[in-house]
This record gives sequence, C-alpha cells and structure tokens, in this order.
Amino acid sequence: HFEIPVTDFEQAVQFYETVFELQLEKQVIDGNVMALFPLSKGAEGCSGALAKGESYVPAIDGTRIYLTVADIEKTLQKALQAGATELYPITEVSQGIRVAEFKDPEGNRIALYCRNSWLIACAV
Repeated sequence: HFEIPVTDFEQAVQFYETVFELQLEKQVIDGNVMALFPLSKGAEGCSGALAKGESYVPAIDGTRIYLTVADIEKTLQKALQAGATELYPITEVSQGIRVAEFKDPEGNRIALYCRNSWLIACAV
C-alpha cells in the first residue's frame, strides 16, 4: 500500500483522476481524508491512496512511487497539461522498459513505468 501526501485534497483528486483516467473512492480513515485508487481483487498491483492529514506532508525527496501505465507519452502529457512539472523525460532504462518522472501540483515526485511488451502503445 502507498499513500501520496496532499494538502489541497480536491485539487489532488481532480489531478489524479484526470491524468490516470480513473475514479478515486473518497473516505475518512482514522481521521485522515483519503482518496483510494481502485484495485480489483486478484489483479496485479498494490493498493494506494491520496492522503490528507497531520502527518502527511508532500515532498519531492523521499520514497519514489512508480505507477505502471499503458501509454507513457499520453500519461506524461496529461500530467503536464493538468499542472505537473516534468522532472525526468521519458527514457528507456533497459530493453523494453521506459520511465519518466513529474512533480504533481502538490509537490510530490511521481514516476511512470511502461514496459513495451505489455502494449504496442509503449513501443519505442
């Protein structure tokens, strides 16, 4: 499970729903406001959330979260259009694996991961 710290909860929810084309589930958990990323039972991946609370402080340094995407160009472009700043351009780091990084509007470093063999959209 991962949690991405946010201060402007609604802005962060809108950003992540727009960029990743998904619907987040809003909840209050242990006094913290959360927006949960979808994860189907039995599916690959891990659970995660946007989190607003006293102990959640957005930061560019620290743990780096890589989110797998089918089309890295499209996702990075959507992030930039929605207010992100590019930190690391799309780069092939090994055969068939490409990554990129951006700073979200909250100030967090978020990495994207794409593997060619999964979808033609990732082909170099």
